[in-house]
Amino acid sequence: QFTQSKEDGIAKATRAVESGVDTIIVSGGDGTVSTISRVLVGTDTVLGVIPSGSGNGFARHFGIPLSAPRAVEALAKATVKPIDVGVVNGMPFFVTCSMAWDAAIVRSFEKSPLRGILPYVFAGVQEFFEYRPQDMSVELADGESLDFRLPVLFTIANLTQYGGGAMIAPHAKEDDGKLELVVGLQRDFALILANLPRLFDGSMERIPRILTRSSAAMTIRRAKPVPIQVDGEVVDAPETIEIGVKPGALKVLVP
Repeated sequence: QFTQSKEDGIAKATRAVESGVDTIIVSGGDGTVSTISRVLVGTDTVLGVIPSGSGNGFARHFGIPLSAPRAVEALAKATVKPIDVGVVNGMPFFVTCSMAWDAAIVRSFEKSPLRGILPYVFAGVQEFFEYRPQDMSVELADGESLDFRLPVLFTIANLTQYGGGAMIAPHAKEDDGKLELVVGLQRDFALILANLPRLFDGSMERIPRILTRSSAAMTIRRAKPVPIQVDGEVVDAPETIEIGVKPGALKVLVP
């Protein structure tokens, strides 16, 4: 089946689930994977992924080969594993959800006719001059409250990857019932940029003044409603954002 649009993909996946299909293999990037996966949450239908997108954060996290023939080979021998699903204001996500400069980058990237890592870099530079941060506060499931003055990096991760090999949350686990919060402030932006190579060697959390927390739920408050990034898709969001987890709600083929 070839999806002609997001709506078409959802309709076809829904028909497959209702028809009793036991496994759906998705060939695409994180956006396509997320669109189809939302239909599979809470069902017995298993997801398999053949990565063919720009970042492929989902596939990279699970060690699925980026070559289509090798991915098919790996999936043929894979086992079924239930993984957690993040939820932001009722919308499931599987890789990451971002709410600051890291979300604005995706907005600029979507306007580019090119795909790959280089357009992400250009989008980041453009948003560096255009993005206007705002204060945010977070309340975690254990009752801890955090106030952030003008964060530029504000990501909630279910899996380790942004995509393209960039590991925003190296310690994220897909089955621990928790999400990883990663925050960096505008005042430390130069330090964050200087340490960007750490994104690719798994040591992101060792950057000085980067704050991380693990939590099963978060309530995020900000002064103004600004669009956020959900698995590579820009979506509108209000001032208050509720984040939660559905443990083991999606079944995935893992090599």
